[in-house]
Amino acid sequence: MRRNRAGRCFLALLAAALTAIALRAQDDAAPLIARIEAAQTPSRRELDGLTLAALMQHCHVPGLSIALIRDFKIHWVKAYGIADAASGRPAAADTLFQAASISKPVTAMAAMRLVDGRRFSLDDDINTILKSWHAPGHTVTPRSLMSHTSGADDGFGFPGYDPSAARPTLVQILDGKPPSNVGPVLFARPPYEAYKYSGGGVTIMQLALMDLTGRPFAQFMRSTVLDPLGMRDSSYEQPLPAALASRAARAHDGEGKPMGAAWHVYPEQAAAGLWTTPGDLARFIIEVQRAVRGPKGAVLTQAAASAMVGPVGVGPFGVGLTIEKRGEGWYFSHGGSNWGFRGDILGHVRKGYGVAILTNGDNGSAVIGEIEARVAAAYGWDSLDKPLPR
Repeated sequence: MRRNRAGRCFLALLAAALTAIALRAQDDAAPLIARIEAAQTPSRRELDGLTLAALMQHCHVPGLSIALIRDFKIHWVKAYGIADAASGRPAAADTLFQAASISKPVTAMAAMRLVDGRRFSLDDDINTILKSWHAPGHTVTPRSLMSHTSGADDGFGFPGYDPSAARPTLVQILDGKPPSNVGPVLFARPPYEAYKYSGGGVTIMQLALMDLTGRPFAQFMRSTVLDPLGMRDSSYEQPLPAALASRAARAHDGEGKPMGAAWHVYPEQAAAGLWTTPGDLARFIIEVQRAVRGPKGAVLTQAAASAMVGPVGVGPFGVGLTIEKRGEGWYFSHGGSNWGFRGDILGHVRKGYGVAILTNGDNGSAVIGEIEARVAAAYGWDSLDKPLPR
């Protein structure tokens, strides 16, 4: 009996301690959130004089969601506005948004897991992996496809498909044959001669991963990255299953009005098909950061993460992620732009901070840029260390 009482007391004390830690974290975040939401003083740019609510109204963005990372952990997650202007349903922390092209680096992480497992090499000829299609011309590698340096010259984004429309296979998309609504993926130059952003190149990588594993892409991504990282509110399923559709944000145009369809469907899953939340994308960012710091992350080795954030020699991309200097720090990032959705992820390579923002409006990019600037100011990103005392 005494042991049982002692055990219950220990569990009660542990629960109280964890609750106190969580409340302290919330209290710590509250003034920072308030600073981000308020009009900025001093004003640095045109939109600084607006509160976050007024900023969303000014840019006609119905809803958005933010996840903030500090010290390699999620510091807070918060949603604003409405998920669906047609129904008035509010946005929540678990509302799913289309990540659009942020789908690409998450796919790259899955590919790097197979590289770590020696299923293929980043510098293999992609045609040694593909079974159902053949990349024409020069030897194209996974590294070049995922860094947009393969020579693929498609030069288009993917507009997606109305949910009621016929959808093409991946081979039809790559060949530009009906019912595909884009042209064929052609190669205009040898790999690594120049950088040109290519959703078609990432679609080739999707087909290669499916050919190699023999699995549907959404299933492969869930077992390889989403489940291991705890990204439980994420899915590459296209179209989105009804069980998740009830929590999904609706697409809105540049005036903040609902689009004709609730959203478009993207068979180009690797390039544009991820449905997710900022909280889940924050878990992705943290995995890259922890693995880069070493000795490894939850799913990536340090070498794999370094390849993702290490430039290949031409262009701004590593394997799946942009790498750039902002202020005094080096960051990895990726934006997303689908029909009625905009988003961005941003993480410091070394310091363990970052942010993920998703919106359900065509004018979301302006809001995202302003929020990222406010976050950097509120959290003192890239502040130089104080001088050493003499």
